[in-house]
Formats: sequence, C-alpha cells, structure tokens
Amino acid sequence: MTNANPTPADTPSPSPSGTREGSGDAPLPERLARAITLAGPIPIAHYMAAANAQYYATRDPLGAAGDFTTSPEISQMFGELIGLWCADLWDRAGRPDVAWVELGPGRGTLAADALRAMAKAGLTPAVHFIETSPTLRAAQAERVPNATWHDDTTSLPSDLPLIAVANEFFDALPIRQLVRTAGGWHERLVACQDLLFLPIAGKPVPDDLLPPHLHDAPPGSIVETSPASVAIMRDLATRIAAQGGAALVIDYGYMGPAIGDTFQAMRAHAFVNPFEHPGEHDLTAHVDMATLLAAAITARATPHGPATQGAFLTALGIDARAAALSSAAAERATAVAADRDRLVAAMGDLFKVIAITAPTWPSPEGLA
Repeated sequence: MTNANPTPADTPSPSPSGTREGSGDAPLPERLARAITLAGPIPIAHYMAAANAQYYATRDPLGAAGDFTTSPEISQMFGELIGLWCADLWDRAGRPDVAWVELGPGRGTLAADALRAMAKAGLTPAVHFIETSPTLRAAQAERVPNATWHDDTTSLPSDLPLIAVANEFFDALPIRQLVRTAGGWHERLVACQDLLFLPIAGKPVPDDLLPPHLHDAPPGSIVETSPASVAIMRDLATRIAAQGGAALVIDYGYMGPAIGDTFQAMRAHAFVNPFEHPGEHDLTAHVDMATLLAAAITARATPHGPATQGAFLTALGIDARAAALSSAAAERATAVAADRDRLVAAMGDLFKVIAITAPTWPSPEGLA
C-alpha cells in the first residue's frame, strides 16, 4: 500500500506535485467535483491518482495509529530475509558494484532491515528511493539518511546493475476499469453530484481491448488494467536487462487478466467506500502479476515466479530466523511466533511474489 505516486502521462493529477496547488485552494473533493462538473465524468485512474497523491503526501499512513500495516512493520524478519535474498543473488552474480532501489519505501523500515542484513553478507550498496511524499521522505531519511530520492524510475543510475524491491507498491498505482453491460464493454468512470462520487458506465470500448476469453463475460463483470504499472515495470525491466541486476515484487495480487472488482479503500485498518472522501484514505487494487511479468518479458528481462509470500519466506528461512530471535530473547518468543504466522499464514496466500533478472544474472532463490 505504500506508494511513490508517480503520475504517468495518461493519468493526470490535479496539481504538479499531486497534492498542493496553493494554501488557499479548495479541498480535493471540491476540486474533483468542479472538474467533473466542467468536463464530465473522469476515468477511475484519474480519480485514484489524485486521491492517492493527496493521501500519501499529507500523512504517515502506517502502523496502529494509521490506516494499514505492511509486512516490514510487522517484523524485522521480513526485511532481513529480503536483504539476504538480494545479497545471495549479488554474490552469485560475482559481487559487482550495484545500486539498491526500493519503490515506495514507506517509513524506510524494510530498507533499514534489509541493508543491515546485506551488510553482514558484504553488500553495502548505494541506496535509491522512488518516493514523492514529503512526509514519507522525512521518515525514510531518519532510518536511511544516505539515500538518494527520485520521483520516478527515469532518473535511476544508468551505469550500474540495479537490485530493486517493490513491496506493496504497485497496488496503489492507478487502475482503469472496464465494465460489461448488456450492450458490451464500457470504461468505468466516476461521476459526481453534490460531492457524492459514484461509478458509472462510460463510452463503449472495442472488444479487442480485452482477451478473447473475456469478450462474452456476463453483464456486471469488471476487468481491471493498470497502464501506469505496466509502464513502470517495462522501464525498470529495460534498465535491468541492459545494466544487469534484478527486481523483486511483492504485493497482494493474482495471475490475470481476470474478471473481478478489487478497487478498495482502507481507513483505520477497516475497509471503507473508495468513492467517499477522496484523499482521506488509501485506495488500492489487486495487482495483475502476470501482466507485470509479460511487460518485463517484452523488455528482454527474465521472469521468475510467481510464488506465494508464505512459500517464499519459508524457502528463505523464516523459521530458522524466528527460532534464532526467540532463542536470543525468550520473553519475545510468543510475539515472534505470532509475527511469523501472520507473515506466512495470514498473509501468505493473498500476497504473491515475482522477480525479474537480467539475462546474464543467476536465478533468484525462492521462486523456482
């Protein structure tokens, strides 16, 4: 759910930064309502981009006092194992100079834990964060003060292999939705009346925009796509294929394309209506991992996975790490076991893991 809020060319935001048009400007719901009144209903992608840009730039959404908790905030084991995954791959690639990249780093918790584990294995790379939120950049700087920040992937180093990690990043990028009616497929738009936002069916779209097996889906069916996600994955994969390196993606997702409405909002650790109070809660959608892998393949990167998060962490040795932490602090054994179960069992099947590597790099662990 953490997000750098990149704004692709086809997903305009209400302001250049995604959040602030001036201290005297109207709140986001009023600006969106005004835009819809003047120009008509907007695609869900535009609504989601504007709402999430506002949301992430104005708060720290993580933890018990926030709206949701991510795996790195649950236990240090998660970030440590990700760090060891990176170090193992780097070691088998011949220990080259690399840049380590995290997309949507949240508070910097995963990075701090991963870098500590990597350092023990001899890997101390330059750190690059893809993040636009000033609030989250400040939190990240406290944990990883020597990082370099970027608004998007286009300014990442071009002269080194990249080892990139994206945990709960793609789920917060804007999606398009197509809805099936009795008359065919239509793009789903957001209309507004008296600050009440609601989804409606827009203009028809050609059937050939969808895979053949979805052409005759029953009325009410919804299909989601994320051009922003595909663009970012393709750019990252192009760089990795040319420069060397790897990227690891962990998110709640599925192997699509598939029918289903996964557009949702989270506030105070509970689901709420995504069409109410835009900018005041986290908007996400499940990630089509198959489409991300396909985008990477077109960029000549090598795909790996998918695996469930539970299987991936188990393969990386989370049980041994949990045992070591419990042995070192017996009073925390119950809490450590609960954290392990949450990561492996409670979240283990919903969250999927994929990776891409440069064609000349070895295959990563945990994704056979």
